[in-house]
Amino acid sequence: MTANHDQIKFAYWVPNVSGGLVISKIEQRTGWDIDYNRRLAQIAEQAGFDYALSQIRFTAGYGAEFQHEPVAFSHALLAATTKLKVIAALLPGPWNPAVAAKQIATISQLNEGRVAVNIVSGWFRGEFTAIGEPWLDHDERYRRSEEFIRSLRGIWTQDNFTFRGDFYRFSDYTLKPKPPQPLPEIFQGGSSRAARDMAARVSDWYFTNGNSVDEIKKQVDDIRAKARANNHSVRIGVNAFAIARDSEAEARSVLNEIIAKADPEAVNAFGLEVKNAGKASPEGQGNWTESSFEDLVQYNDGFKTNLIGTPDQIAERIIALKAVGVDLVLLGFLHFQEEVEYFGRRIIPLVRALEADALQHVQAAE
Repeated sequence: MTANHDQIKFAYWVPNVSGGLVISKIEQRTGWDIDYNRRLAQIAEQAGFDYALSQIRFTAGYGAEFQHEPVAFSHALLAATTKLKVIAALLPGPWNPAVAAKQIATISQLNEGRVAVNIVSGWFRGEFTAIGEPWLDHDERYRRSEEFIRSLRGIWTQDNFTFRGDFYRFSDYTLKPKPPQPLPEIFQGGSSRAARDMAARVSDWYFTNGNSVDEIKKQVDDIRAKARANNHSVRIGVNAFAIARDSEAEARSVLNEIIAKADPEAVNAFGLEVKNAGKASPEGQGNWTESSFEDLVQYNDGFKTNLIGTPDQIAERIIALKAVGVDLVLLGFLHFQEEVEYFGRRIIPLVRALEADALQHVQAAE
């Protein structure tokens, strides 16, 4: 077991863009409109979810022809809930840290500190080109994101904030009101060396794409060792696509249908873009370096995490993730409202029981 006895946390991807969470023509009873999402947030809160993550898109891609802006959308979900934390995605380039800091501080003031941010460094060159934003080299995008995070945190904690970076500069700037304590948490993703090193220096949370327990352990160990060397602490979130059914055969049948009905043109186009982004890193690696066609049908490698089966099987696999240092599971679903409710009713209680049993064994051995 990990030395961290805290309960593992659960988050879900907010479907604030059309097309659902798989690049497939299978039926998805998931809506991208605000009414659907308000109800989903309420269901998730009641089901025991801790966080919801709003997505950022500026252009159509793999079914996402329609996209709601994540900061405004997150605020609407916060207004419909009382406990759920909502993570708003921010993309350095289109967002300036001064504007973002003010937006998030205000939302935090209005919603009891329940807003967080996910800093997305960017992987889709065509999106930047379409909106007239300069496209930086791979590691430069992460250098900019790190300055963005340092600027956010400085504005939120200091009066007369002054910063001299290569991308952002502030002179004697004071934001009032600042967000209430504790400050909004800062999430980020990526699997490249630059992404992991940035997390080990400045981020509160690091998201990784879906993967096997062994591969996730390698990333966790690497990031935590780097963070300790920097006198920093970072928590780990893992992406997963959950298919929970009463039998494993039924769950596997759903997975097979998703893949069989995949949109090959959209999947291949997405795969080309993300793999090119990964190859652009100095080490030639990124989130999707080793992803197959089948993996890319869920565009954050969510099938790889293997939360596919019965509630008991999924609960045990979540505990295995926790044992290697995972603090949060970020979940996608085929039919969000009904499957989030099922997950909360059938799986989260099993996870909590397994956590309690493990803690008792640890305490008995101490």
